[in-house]
Amino acid sequence: MVASALDIQGFSRLDDEQCDARIRAAKAALGERLVILGHHYQREEVFRHADIAGDSLKLSRQAARSRADYIVFCGVHFMAEVADILSRPGQTVILPDLAAGCSMADMADRVKVERAWRELASVLDPDEAVTPVTYINSAADLKAFCGRHGGIVCTSSNARAILEWAWARREKVLFFPDEHLGRNTAHAMGIPLEEMVVWDFNQPRGGLSREQIRRARLILWKGFCSVHQMFKPEHIDRFLARYPETRVISHPEASFEVCRKSHYVGSTEYIIRTIAEAEPGTRWLVGTELNLVQRLADRHRHEGKHIHFMSPTICMCSTMFRIDPQHLLWTLENLVQGQVVNRITVPAAEARQARAALQRMLEL
Repeated sequence: MVASALDIQGFSRLDDEQCDARIRAAKAALGERLVILGHHYQREEVFRHADIAGDSLKLSRQAARSRADYIVFCGVHFMAEVADILSRPGQTVILPDLAAGCSMADMADRVKVERAWRELASVLDPDEAVTPVTYINSAADLKAFCGRHGGIVCTSSNARAILEWAWARREKVLFFPDEHLGRNTAHAMGIPLEEMVVWDFNQPRGGLSREQIRRARLILWKGFCSVHQMFKPEHIDRFLARYPETRVISHPEASFEVCRKSHYVGSTEYIIRTIAEAEPGTRWLVGTELNLVQRLADRHRHEGKHIHFMSPTICMCSTMFRIDPQHLLWTLENLVQGQVVNRITVPAAEARQARAALQRMLEL
């Protein structure tokens, strides 16, 4: 007889120290059947238990290569979906808290994007003229949409190569859900701002005239990361006035103005690598999520590196923060008892189309 699943309520009253010891015990009991993935933006109390750390695509690819039966993804919903799409038959993907979503991903849903495609069709033939490109920070059904329409997925690391690929095939790109990654990447490639337009999904035909659509090379979805929009150019100005030797590094999800004032712009992995390879004694102002910045400051303190969070206001990813030690423990102790909770499964047809868009990216 199989035991019923353990109730999360019984875990919510535990403190982090109690959870820490029991998580370690559950991991030992599950052994090689389990792999825990920890995204860089996770809180430290959870991140320390990760078997593999990294950005979302790196984590999913490494998990699929593992021998583990259970992939517990400490991240957000779209990341767990990618892990399920790329996983092998027999592997089970779990998200400890189903409320861990992504506000940016939610800004572009399938209904809105399909409506935009129909509205573009009133001006031109989108399947002939437009390549849809979705940032990996999007739902599986949008990756599937790109798969159906000859499109592709990108990450913040490979966005430039993906845009080059897309423009080599069609005249225009529809880029969603983050307008800032698209704009910052294209501008660094030499694309003038005048050849970019923003599609406001709350307006008929994106709020654009037919002529604007015809002239545009890059159609940017009106979406953003709430964390990275906290950073302002004046934060950089004030900090440099006090510490002029500072090197400023930002994630391309930050605004165009912030990225223009930064000495370095790149993905999470790029930020980690650049600071790690810098000479001792350097000072850094970092425009990305707080947990990562604090972890970098702790990691490089012994080298005399001074690493600062860009915004004077505390801002962390509130949906990433939903994965706490209590939910992780609840997930693991259920697995020890033979119960799977919060399994993430992408429907087969959708997964097949999404995998096509992901595979195009991986082949680059």
